[in-house]
Amino acid sequence: MNKPNIVILGAGYGGMMTTVKLQKSLGSNEANITLVNMNDYHYQTTWLHENAAGTLHHDRTRIQINSVIDINKVNFIKDKVISVKPEEKLVKMENNQLHYDILVIGLGFEAATFGIPGLAENAFTIGDINRARLIREHIDYNFALYHNENTKKQARLNIVVGGGGFTGVEFLGELADRIPELCKEYDIDKNLVRIINIEGSPTILPGFDPQLVEYAMNSLESRGVEFITGALLKECTATSVVYEKNGKEVEIPTLTTVWAAGVRANSIIEKSGFQNNRGKIEVQADMRTPEYSDVFVIGDCALIMNEESGKPYPPTAQIAIQQSDIVAHNVKALIHNTKMETFEPNILGTVASLGSNDAIGVILNNQKLLGWKATVMKKIIDNRYLWKLGGFGLLMKKGKFNIFY
Repeated sequence: MNKPNIVILGAGYGGMMTTVKLQKSLGSNEANITLVNMNDYHYQTTWLHENAAGTLHHDRTRIQINSVIDINKVNFIKDKVISVKPEEKLVKMENNQLHYDILVIGLGFEAATFGIPGLAENAFTIGDINRARLIREHIDYNFALYHNENTKKQARLNIVVGGGGFTGVEFLGELADRIPELCKEYDIDKNLVRIINIEGSPTILPGFDPQLVEYAMNSLESRGVEFITGALLKECTATSVVYEKNGKEVEIPTLTTVWAAGVRANSIIEKSGFQNNRGKIEVQADMRTPEYSDVFVIGDCALIMNEESGKPYPPTAQIAIQQSDIVAHNVKALIHNTKMETFEPNILGTVASLGSNDAIGVILNNQKLLGWKATVMKKIIDNRYLWKLGGFGLLMKKGKFNIFY
């Protein structure tokens, strides 16, 4: 293959790490590498809940793409992908179109609202930097307005979070940290504020270690979080939510509903006609699509089954980063007609933060962590990614070093 055009769609964890690895492993005379992303920055998706609560400024989460890629080896195009036409080897964008020889799809996720009435129109989602900023500003606005109306509205101080998975729980932890600060700033009695989590399963963090789940609930409840488990969200309006539990419907007045209960792969996958399983491409062992030998898929758009459980692996940052090793290797192997490698997930553990000074986790050989030790581990994991992406300079600029306080 004579100097092929490699096109990478999306600068999430998978796309960004694949780009960085390819620019190191391929010479400029071996391939043309193009990265396409709708923003000129990459961001830490796993930090968005902090941005949304207002406990971490969004500029810490945002990493300029040109500060990480080698512009002598990678052509970066800021544009929004509209569709992929694999038969034509063509990517269509709002302002450009690109022909490729090898394509890497890493377009990320979208919120899944499961057809709940009013959810798409009235709920916030923690999907990207701008959505996270909007949540923070909206909460600040409602607290600021509370004492500036003749009739005080409790709905301004009721924050409902739909979903008790990792994103929802981590956001609840940051909210629990931020609310006392907001109450002090806007002269509001903290006892008036309600942080309410609605989860459909019998417990939060379904499938996680029960002992750690109990610890998480106790930690969050002690800081004012209310849990309503075994409840289904039935409707979301601009001023309230309705949930059903034990056959009874209950309405909660709220002006702030944050939906963190489900994501799906980018809808471009289905629109482009790829064979898919509920919107995701069930990739082969080498991370290529079943239909096209020149298309790799990574991250949220890729479906990989766990043969032991019979269920798909969750699309975590950890797995996307691991996939980037295989995808980068196999792209190079495809160019040089050498042996490809197969992807086998190596789950090193999972850590969920419960605020700035508390966390839970299971690492390595099912070793349980909680409290300060888990918090330290979470920051080590975050810092390790920054080191892998951009080396010492990026780590020192964006890393989290507040381990002892």
